[in-house]
Amino acid sequence: MTTGQTKGGKDMTHGICGLGRMGAAMAERLLAQGVDLVVWNRDPAKAAPLVAKGAKQAESPAALAAACDTVITMLYDAAAVEQVYSGPQGLLSAAPKGKLFIEMSTIGPEAILSLGQAVAAAGADLVECPVGGTIGPAREGRLLGLVGGSADAVALARPTLAHLCRRVEHAGPLGAGARLKLAVNLPLLVYWQALREAMGLVSDLSMTPEQLADLMADTSGACMAVKHRAGELAALLAGTGEPGLAFEAKGAAKDLSHMVETASAQGQAMPVTAAARDAFIAAAAGPIAGRDAMTITALDWAALRAARR
Repeated sequence: MTTGQTKGGKDMTHGICGLGRMGAAMAERLLAQGVDLVVWNRDPAKAAPLVAKGAKQAESPAALAAACDTVITMLYDAAAVEQVYSGPQGLLSAAPKGKLFIEMSTIGPEAILSLGQAVAAAGADLVECPVGGTIGPAREGRLLGLVGGSADAVALARPTLAHLCRRVEHAGPLGAGARLKLAVNLPLLVYWQALREAMGLVSDLSMTPEQLADLMADTSGACMAVKHRAGELAALLAGTGEPGLAFEAKGAAKDLSHMVETASAQGQAMPVTAAARDAFIAAAAGPIAGRDAMTITALDWAALRAARR
């Protein structure tokens, strides 16, 4: 049995709803692996490059669910997930009994639990698998899969996830994957805001942006992201380049909000994360709208450097 087949040996058809940067990259990976793929996106034009590579295009989520054995959803937020699953012509309107849904969006654990109830009521299985990694790893099958769901459902999902992930970590029942994804993202997002403040402390030094970025990447406090992206950080500080869009600032603000809300529901205070959330919300609504989360690090740099010289 290949990873594209069911236990009974029948060839499986997969579907992907949501063709943003990550959804499209995962679709490319599945097509490259020879998977029979159907795609849907709210903006149909985004499906065209994938159709040219061999995917079929569905007219609605319901049509996609009817045509597929396994459906992956990769959407922006809980509202989009709710609409695609339960809205008019949604996935669950297609009598999906016996089908497997793999929800890979980053949404809060409460939204996953609610979705799980709706999917179970329709007679289908749900596995959550938010991922660590960006577009490059998605195209190469090197994502980190953070899985929640029943053991039986996760076993069904593993062959599909093996195409997309270098590691699949089953964290527990539904909701556990969402919480683990928030935990994975938290240090990086707080770090970008902390690095912004650190840069403010040394904005008047005679060191060049290249020297500072190289030094910060070589310290014990540096996260892996800045070690890998020191060149992008230097160009950002120098005003000579913009980092690639790996994790949009608006998404960072959304995830930080989920982190604080989830912790609050568990009775845990998160003052550092809450401060980073507020900073990202303000910045993503203005100076770094549409830009990578990393750009918050240089938000005050030029003005402080000019004022102190």
